[in-house]
Amino acid sequence: MIIVQRPNLSAKEETRSKIACVDPCTDDMWSDLVSRLSGSVFHSPEWIRVLADTYGWTPRALVAIDNEEKPVAGIPFCRVSDVKGDRVVSLPFSDYCDPLVDDKATWRLLIDELIQQGCRINLRCLRNTLPLEDERFSCESQAKWHALDLRPDIESLWRTIDDSAQRAIRKSQREGISVKVAQSEKELRTFFEMHLKVRKYKYRLFAQPYTFFQNIWRHFVEKGQGFLLLAAKGDKILAGDFFLEWNGTLYYKFNASFTDGLPFRPNDLLIWEAMRLGKSRGFATLDFGLSDWDQGGLVRYKRKFGVTEEIISFLRHEPEGLSPINSAVGEILSKITRSFTDNRVPDPMTELAGGFLYKLFA
Repeated sequence: MIIVQRPNLSAKEETRSKIACVDPCTDDMWSDLVSRLSGSVFHSPEWIRVLADTYGWTPRALVAIDNEEKPVAGIPFCRVSDVKGDRVVSLPFSDYCDPLVDDKATWRLLIDELIQQGCRINLRCLRNTLPLEDERFSCESQAKWHALDLRPDIESLWRTIDDSAQRAIRKSQREGISVKVAQSEKELRTFFEMHLKVRKYKYRLFAQPYTFFQNIWRHFVEKGQGFLLLAAKGDKILAGDFFLEWNGTLYYKFNASFTDGLPFRPNDLLIWEAMRLGKSRGFATLDFGLSDWDQGGLVRYKRKFGVTEEIISFLRHEPEGLSPINSAVGEILSKITRSFTDNRVPDPMTELAGGFLYKLFA
């Protein structure tokens, strides 16, 4: 842990005048802060370990400490250096990761320390407005976020579901579709193959490497902090949803399905069973996660379940005098992606290319 003293502070700032740079994967101070300030799963040590183990980054967190040596605010981040340049990201491949700080003075102390690194800074904010009010950051884009309140009784939750989704759930049940919790990495591999096909054939995008899902399994599922729900007809798996658990919230993180199983409407049934399971386990919220602005179909799908909707803002700080981002790199990555997700490319080759290249999209 590195302690940084900030000189010449006002009386108001003196109570939060010390900043520590810690490893959020292992430092108890970070775990304590995240628990007390109701951080999301993307602040959790487990999620940050997944990123570090998959992509080889060295995650860090800046933590503000008061005069009683108590952590009161913090920002987790990864320093990423590749062909796209040097940048600080909080945090890569996370739906959102608000700075855990509730007053402007402490925000300034933390972000000033991060800005001193002299490179671009990327943030994704859902609830914290302090970064949006900081003139040194600009809003590059936005996405939609949805969540469902699981506290009403199960009958009330059913009534919040759109009629079309209710019909789909009943159809799936009549067709004999069963839902179970995955128990093995063999089932995880089947889910990944579904996920790869959806990303490749529907969106012409790479999937995250299989090791990413293995690390989620190791750091979440094996510790009882997540599960993979699978819908099947007989022995044939049709679809799956991956959920993470953290601090009273159930997170809907990944969905995939085989196209030949879609007529049985397994995806609606999976969400309903997740709602029931989350309710029975005492979760207050089902976080449906991020939907890009242009993913109208995905947004409509989530709205069927009676969710609330908010906005995630993607913010960027550009240091003065820094060379602009080389657009040619992005164009080359786009061409490579389109080439390796072509229908004529075998899936194992697409998987291999994604394993090498996916980290460049951070």
